[in-house]
Amino acid sequence: MNGIMIFPNLITGVNMALGFFAMTASIREQWAQAAWCTMASVLVDMLDGRVARWTGTTSKFGIEFDSFADWISFGIAPALLVYQLVLKDHGRMGLAIAFLYVLCAAVRLARFNLKSFEGGEVSPYFVGLPSPAAGGILASFIILYDIWAEEKKVRTLKILMKQIPLLFHLLPGIILVISILMISSFRYSTFKKMNFFKPRSARAFLIIVMGCLMIYIYPQNTIFILFAGYVLSGLLEYLWRWYKIRSAVSHG
Repeated sequence: MNGIMIFPNLITGVNMALGFFAMTASIREQWAQAAWCTMASVLVDMLDGRVARWTGTTSKFGIEFDSFADWISFGIAPALLVYQLVLKDHGRMGLAIAFLYVLCAAVRLARFNLKSFEGGEVSPYFVGLPSPAAGGILASFIILYDIWAEEKKVRTLKILMKQIPLLFHLLPGIILVISILMISSFRYSTFKKMNFFKPRSARAFLIIVMGCLMIYIYPQNTIFILFAGYVLSGLLEYLWRWYKIRSAVSHG
């Protein structure tokens, strides 16, 4: 039983280690390596909580430990990466934006912990952009930037790669927006109520197949598109709720 209880926390430790390796890679200006470490952290972060629930070993210690790991992997590590690559050229403003990102990630995780300790009904939504998604969108963009800057011979979507220089120049503003989204009240799906494995769900099956094909053909581009779509989904969901409320009022 002790081994079962330790296992989820070992996975969390791997997440933390990947965040640390990402920071050391950023210091060495190995941008792609740092970004891929962050991407690996996203995958590992999806496991620890699920393993704890499957084995019935969830605990307050696990929740707190996971938040510390997430702050390193998706708060500090991405901030250091983008600061070393872009923001340090913007002087004090760049330093302030990098710190704001770290601060918002900490606030986002602290708010999530408080809600977890309160218990109650499990919501199908996160309040605010989850920190793994924030770190993931930045890391996936850096991977594309590295391909573009180094002119690596990989299969890419040309229409997206042509936008990389523009997105690179807009990156300080993008980081600022992502920071605000983390502490916003926008709702983001947890995907807990989405059962992709229903035998009668032909549409879900087609989406999965198309997604797998896109990842196989254009892996780096597709990962970025998926993260970007998720980041935008909170804003789109808010606008859709606002539209329905306005429509209900106007027809009421």
